[in-house]
Amino acid sequence: MLPNLLKHSTLRRFFSTSLPKTGTGYDATIANLRIGVDTRVIYQGFTGQAATSNAKATLECGTQVVGGVSPGKGGKKHLGLPVFDTVREAMQQVRPHVSAVFVPAQHAAKAIIESIEAEVPLLVSVAEHIPVHDLMRVQEVLRMQSKSRLVGPNSPGIIAPGRCRVGIMPFRQYQRGCLAIVSKSGTLSYESVGATTAAGLGQSLVIAVGGDSMPGTTLVDALRVFFDDTETKGIILIGEIGGEAELRAAELISEYRRATPNPKPIIAMVAGQTAPRDKTMGHAGAILSPMDVTAAEKAEALRRAGAVVVPHPGVMGIKMQELLAL
Repeated sequence: MLPNLLKHSTLRRFFSTSLPKTGTGYDATIANLRIGVDTRVIYQGFTGQAATSNAKATLECGTQVVGGVSPGKGGKKHLGLPVFDTVREAMQQVRPHVSAVFVPAQHAAKAIIESIEAEVPLLVSVAEHIPVHDLMRVQEVLRMQSKSRLVGPNSPGIIAPGRCRVGIMPFRQYQRGCLAIVSKSGTLSYESVGATTAAGLGQSLVIAVGGDSMPGTTLVDALRVFFDDTETKGIILIGEIGGEAELRAAELISEYRRATPNPKPIIAMVAGQTAPRDKTMGHAGAILSPMDVTAAEKAEALRRAGAVVVPHPGVMGIKMQELLAL
């Protein structure tokens, strides 16, 4: 039996066990996470140093970067690509599917909301330490519409190896393959990628949902995409202390395994087994408050739901090889 917290009705209404074919509200945007070779990307903060460096690497890995936004510099070229004053202008001219938001934390919420208002299908925010009140405003705007999906903030991004990269992940260690990975931690997602690439399995889609307390995309959202993805043969989930996302993921995994004749194998780990209470551990959202369940309790919920729980990412490749061979 999962922790009693999962039985509360307010937790159940945040998701269903299958990806809606036609949805309403913010749930309708989950399918926007399916990026690929045809995905068109713009940058907000395009001419800044961080975005410029990242865009060069992203172009190198074959992603279709089609321009960017830098207020006051519209009409110019940067990296040989058009610069626009506003996201709305970029949408009208180059029709992007994704905006990579490379804007400092104090201005990130405004940039995110600008892209939502322009109805960009997917936004990726890499900024860390966005003020909490700004995040609350972003969440309110997200929940009032059905066109735009946010990954992040405080996220290294989303990548379909060999096809599309939006974010700051070290893409050279990624390899196109059959495993989908979702993680709260960027660094641990890199570790799991390294282990699965070394095992020759590769990745179909990797989503780092971010380490802030109010992410635009949750572990549950990513799982719903992975369950329906035909290219994905196995799933890896990496959680950590703070919040209840892993408990909700555990309930979804349990329901998925009960309802599916041949469920995909799922490997999970939860970081922070020795974390003290009331001390932020790396991420703004990674804090074990007095009301939170521990990392060990989250790991046990995932194990009881049917996931294979491992102690660290280094064994994920070998363990998934074993599970896929069964």
